[in-house]
Amino acid sequence: MNVRRSAAALAAVAVIGAATPALAASPSPTPSVAIPDGLYGTADPTYDGVWRQSLALLAQDTAGVVPADRAVAWLTGQQCANGAFAAFRPDPTKPCDAKLMVDTNSTAAAVQALTALGGHTAQTGKAVTWLKSVQNADGGWGYNPGGPSDANSTAVVTGALVAAGERPEQVVKGGKSPYDALLTFALPCTGDGAGAFAYQPDKQGKLTANADATAAAVLGALGQPLNASPKKSDKKADATASGCAAPTTPEQAARNGARYLSTALAKDHHLVSALPGAENQPDYGNTADAVVALAAAGHTDEATAALHWLEANAPQWAAQSGPAAYAQLVLAAHATDTDPRAFGSTDLVRLLDATGPAPKQTATKKPEASDTSDDDGSSTTLWVTVGAVVLVVLVAAALFLARARRRQQP
Repeated sequence: MNVRRSAAALAAVAVIGAATPALAASPSPTPSVAIPDGLYGTADPTYDGVWRQSLALLAQDTAGVVPADRAVAWLTGQQCANGAFAAFRPDPTKPCDAKLMVDTNSTAAAVQALTALGGHTAQTGKAVTWLKSVQNADGGWGYNPGGPSDANSTAVVTGALVAAGERPEQVVKGGKSPYDALLTFALPCTGDGAGAFAYQPDKQGKLTANADATAAAVLGALGQPLNASPKKSDKKADATASGCAAPTTPEQAARNGARYLSTALAKDHHLVSALPGAENQPDYGNTADAVVALAAAGHTDEATAALHWLEANAPQWAAQSGPAAYAQLVLAAHATDTDPRAFGSTDLVRLLDATGPAPKQTATKKPEASDTSDDDGSSTTLWVTVGAVVLVVLVAAALFLARARRRQQP
């Protein structure tokens, strides 16, 4: 899940048969459409408008930012009457028609963002209903409704179901759940790419390891959304990190996938994009997604090492790629319990906020479950209270002694 594959890129992948990691999209210098008010970023939103808006809102929420009303309104205004979202709906005042290509990825991302923000039950309920209606007989989803299931789409929809309070194992079509579909993309423990996930089988049914699909599928198999929180280091995960077992359950498939990602990151702490005829390049977006997957799987050390590499190398990529890239880095920081405002020497939250309308409220530091600082004066109040109690006790003791002495006098 890099900045996001466009529908055209996904179609090309399907023709090739085995997906290759997508390169990060660069902002279009001359957008073919006017940039709507409330939308994050200045690049052409035709293929990623809803996706990047959803990621931006989701990332801001993890950092304690309350986005502008018009940013949220832009996203909700993109929804069709049947609950689905397209990558971009140029004129929200016109009803969606058959010419508008709605897709599962945009819809699932919007569900995750709107659920995190709260107060959008009607919109997310309609979107989930639509997603269920286009589930394939193998239990999974393709990018476009009716298309063959793929690991990435199935994973992001699974995350949306979980975020919306659904139980993915109970969302069944043809007797198959999303977890059953994800298992069909899991490679065995022998041969090239052992333990990884494929994007889709090729025409001969062969599975080819794909790091992008693996990062997505690990999250999906764990039943985690895009804004997954860090999992405490798992002794069982650590014990299986050096081995691989048959992927007969979603949990085991996720462990295998995490092991594959850990091995891929071991040397340089980043993944690469490999395209025919081109020199391999660092894949910043895929590395960020891998950090989230590893952290969610309890592989804290590997996730942290990759995050440190991103801190040193990814800010320039994000500046060139736009809000979705900043959001991916914020989500990677969140997954490793790292403050995105101190991402190396970069304040990711400030830079993300600057790509869209000014937020209603922003925190100055990473949200914490329990805050012992005295920013709100609570610590000072506590010590004043303790001092007052001590003073009362001392005064009472002094009065008691004085009375006792007076009684003892002849």
